[in-house]
Amino acid sequence: MERICEILSVGVIVAVMLMALCINVHTVCSASIDEGRFAIMRKSMVEQQIKRRGITNEDVLRAMESVPRHFFVSEEMKSRAYNDNPLPIGHGQTISQPYIVAYMTEVLHLDRESVVLEIGTGSGYQAAILSVLVKKVYTVEIVEELAQSAGKRLQQLGYDNVDVKHGDGYYGWREYAPFDAIIVTAAAGHVPPPLVEQLKPGGRMIIPVGGAFMTQSLVLVLKDDQGMITTRNMMPVIFVPLTGRH
Repeated sequence: MERICEILSVGVIVAVMLMALCINVHTVCSASIDEGRFAIMRKSMVEQQIKRRGITNEDVLRAMESVPRHFFVSEEMKSRAYNDNPLPIGHGQTISQPYIVAYMTEVLHLDRESVVLEIGTGSGYQAAILSVLVKKVYTVEIVEELAQSAGKRLQQLGYDNVDVKHGDGYYGWREYAPFDAIIVTAAAGHVPPPLVEQLKPGGRMIIPVGGAFMTQSLVLVLKDDQGMITTRNMMPVIFVPLTGRH
């Protein structure tokens, strides 16, 4: 009888182990299928939304195709991550439309040695795109919860050349200035003088300028080797406002 009980016990243990293995295999397979589906959606996003609108920089296109945008939105938004529009990320903030992310990145003329300041980290998606293109990214987010979650997310996904700071982006990040390029992902009423000061001679800044929740102008700020500033209106856009005490 004891022998029979031992055999039954072993059988139960084996059955439980097999069930756990099947569940794990099913979970892994489901995750692999999902990632494959997202990869197809990401490729389509690049082909249909970005290339067709004139983005030609191969490094930018590769970055847009490699960074998993669905990890930078909530679970409820994952199925819409690669749609041709911005998406809410909480706290009154959004993740920008994929084309706008690509466009703003391309006009900065980045290279592997660039050091970039981003104002408005959000969920960290733009910082991730920059991360695979440049030497170092410094990014400032005024909403503390977003700064903390974006920092953790970027580290977990391996974007370890990005430093995230909670603070008022209007004032930049003077400690690490000057920067080769600055990208601002919220609309300011004017181009912040501290950001102009922190832009390296020969550098570029891209920033939406205009009233809150109105049509704004995406402005390219150029600083020449002598420190002279010129600006160029690139296109109409709508961004959430740059907030802070300024």
